[in-house]
Amino acid sequence: MLRKLSLAFVLTVALPAAGYAQCYGTASYQNCYDYESGNNYSISRYGNTTNMNGYNSRTGSSWSQSSSTYGNTTYQNGRAANGNSWNQTIRTYGNSTNYSGRDSNGQYFNKTCNQFGCY
Repeated sequence: MLRKLSLAFVLTVALPAAGYAQCYGTASYQNCYDYESGNNYSISRYGNTTNMNGYNSRTGSSWSQSSSTYGNTTYQNGRAANGNSWNQTIRTYGNSTNYSGRDSNGQYFNKTCNQFGCY
């Protein structure tokens, strides 16, 4: 469904373990349900911005995420299932991508990845 590196990284942070999601809708708005994890979420896209809002029927928790890209930089923020906010900035330059921000536990992170790995 979403195959951009920027969204893939955040999806692993924002979503609980996910199985196969079935999505219905248009390119600009979709509703998705992952039967394995219990996640039900909507995705809306307009211009350079993608918003996701989700709810887990098994845990009763909700989460959200927003992502906007300008040139080689993507800004992401959201609210995790634990209720805490998080943010991330992704900058791509040459063969490297830098990820920096704060996770939903308030911990700062900063790592750079390229074809040789991450550091």
